[in-house]
Amino acid sequence: MTEDTRIRPIRLPRDERRAQLLAAATEVFVANGYHAAAMDEIAEAASVSKPVLYQHFPSKRELYIALLDVQLAELTERMLTVIASTEDNRERVQATIGAYFEFIAKGDQAHRLVFENDLINDPEVAAKIEAFNATYANAIAQTIARNTELSEQEATLLGRGLAGMSQVSARYWLETGGELDREVAEEVIYRLAWRGISNFPKQ
Repeated sequence: MTEDTRIRPIRLPRDERRAQLLAAATEVFVANGYHAAAMDEIAEAASVSKPVLYQHFPSKRELYIALLDVQLAELTERMLTVIASTEDNRERVQATIGAYFEFIAKGDQAHRLVFENDLINDPEVAAKIEAFNATYANAIAQTIARNTELSEQEATLLGRGLAGMSQVSARYWLETGGELDREVAEEVIYRLAWRGISNFPKQ
C-alpha cells in the first residue's frame, strides 16, 4: 500500500480563506477579463479545490461582484479621506488627483476591475460604479458649492469632470509604462485642474 503524498490544503479561518480567494481571483480576472476567466483557474491559483471555492462564492459573477465591492470600497475611502483631509481647496484638488494615481498604480492592477470591466452592461455592476461616482462627485460638489457661486448642479458636474480627468489621466500614465515620473504626472494634471477650478467666482 503506497503512502498518499498529496499535499492537502491548509485549513484557514473563513475570513483568511476568503481574502486568499479574492487575491487569486483578482490575478485571474485582471489577466483574462471576466468572460475568459474560469473558476477552475481561480481555484488552481488559490491552491484550493473547486468545491472550496464554491463554498465561498457560488458563481463566477458573485465572485467578480465581491471583488468589485472591495475595490470600490477602497477607492471610496481614499477619495472621501483626502477630500476631508484639509480645508485648503488647492491641497484638496492635489490630494484627490494623487489618490487616483495611487489607486491605479497599485501592483495588482485591480483598478481594471472598476474602470475596464467587461460586465459594465450588467445592471448591478453599473449601479455599483454609478454609486461610487455619485458619492465622490457629491462630496466634491458640496465643497465647491460652499466656496463658489456655482449652483449644486454646476458643482456636481465639475466634481464629475475632476474625477474623469483624474481617472483617465492616471490610466494613460500607467499604460505608457510610467515613462513620466508619477509625481510629475500628478503635478501636471493638478495644475490643469486647479487653474480651472480656482477661476470660478468665490462666495
